[in-house]
Amino acid sequence: MAWWLAACILFGFLTALFLVGLPAAFAFLFINIVGAWVWLGGDAGLIQLVRNGVASIASFSLTPIPFFVLMGEVLFHTGVAMKAIDAIDRLIWRVPGRLSVVAVVAGTVFSAISGSTIATTALLGSLLLPDMLRRGYHPNMAMGPIMAIGGVDMLIPPSALTVLLGSLAGISISKLLVAGIVPGVLLSTAFVTWIVLRAALNPSLAPAFAHEEIHGWARWRPLVVYVVPLLAIFAVVVAVMAAGWATPTESAAIGAVSTVAVAWIYRSLTPKNLMKALMGTAAISGVILFIIVGATTFAQILAFSGATNGLVDAIRDAQFGPWTVLFAMMLILLVLGCFVDQVSMMLISLPFFMPLVDVYGFDKIWFGVLFLMCMQLGLLTPPFGMLLFTMKSVAPKQISMQQVWSAVTPYVVMGLIGLIAVMVIPALATWLPQLLIR
Repeated sequence: MAWWLAACILFGFLTALFLVGLPAAFAFLFINIVGAWVWLGGDAGLIQLVRNGVASIASFSLTPIPFFVLMGEVLFHTGVAMKAIDAIDRLIWRVPGRLSVVAVVAGTVFSAISGSTIATTALLGSLLLPDMLRRGYHPNMAMGPIMAIGGVDMLIPPSALTVLLGSLAGISISKLLVAGIVPGVLLSTAFVTWIVLRAALNPSLAPAFAHEEIHGWARWRPLVVYVVPLLAIFAVVVAVMAAGWATPTESAAIGAVSTVAVAWIYRSLTPKNLMKALMGTAAISGVILFIIVGATTFAQILAFSGATNGLVDAIRDAQFGPWTVLFAMMLILLVLGCFVDQVSMMLISLPFFMPLVDVYGFDKIWFGVLFLMCMQLGLLTPPFGMLLFTMKSVAPKQISMQQVWSAVTPYVVMGLIGLIAVMVIPALATWLPQLLIR
């Protein structure tokens, strides 16, 4: 069978299963069973399917995922996150569009301690959005920053999806985690600048309101007590990886234990909310790991069918330039992000993309950051961006899906500009891991 026919059959069936609403994990499982029988040798292929599934989730490189997710779950269920929001709010109360800026700054802080993108958006949406709308904020100014900063969560460590990408793509997880810091912080800075300029030029979008003025130590104390310890945990997690004192798994465990300890010191940790955090961690991690089960076999089926080598050889024989191939890969990821979830994007594209990365000699860390930025944009692009639906679920009923799309549009544009900037200036992604990790 020709490689292009095998590829069309595999992806045609996969697309059909997605269109009928089958969850990604079950869609890949079905394709893997059929593909293993056809291309891996009948009964022997099915046995290999089981072996691949066990081997894929038994990988040590995946163990940071539940620890990173637990950090965010503890932060949210214990109420420590709300105290951090209040501390940031107290510090920047004179800034135009204050509550929108609080959403971005608080989201950036949570990104440095939480491994769950959806949890960050859901928390900020449920806590800040009602107050912003009640105070007369335009829905775009209220919802846009919350969704945008939720996507940045993927770039700033700890990030469960970054760990997953590094594991599936064969990229150094510690370097990839560190590489997302600079692009993530630059995007957060761009979001704050946009909000302040918009609110300053058109105050009706984010009306100012009376706020009790607090000066001196009383103003700074909540920041020191509730925000600095969270940033210290982030610094420790990154530092022990960068220094080579701990593996990504060990540093993730240190971060999880530290987060639980901080919540306990604040007297916010109870058996009830700890159990909620553990249950949430198990649910999120279980979904991710169940989808991973299909990754190895799907890649093997593509290889045995000749689809992977056929496509790589066809592109190489066509003598496309490196930039043409890179732009094509980014475009494919951006289109995929409009229709499928981020884990499915990895499973569909990585078997084809990583051989091309090797053929054209792209820096894997740089490519990994570009991949993450495309996935981050996929969370925000209609019609099926996950954070769009997360925002709709916590927004008042009168907020339409069209308003949600409109609110996120400027931040998608800024994300695209950021993607192009990292493509043109690879040092934005590679400088920090080269500096910190040898």
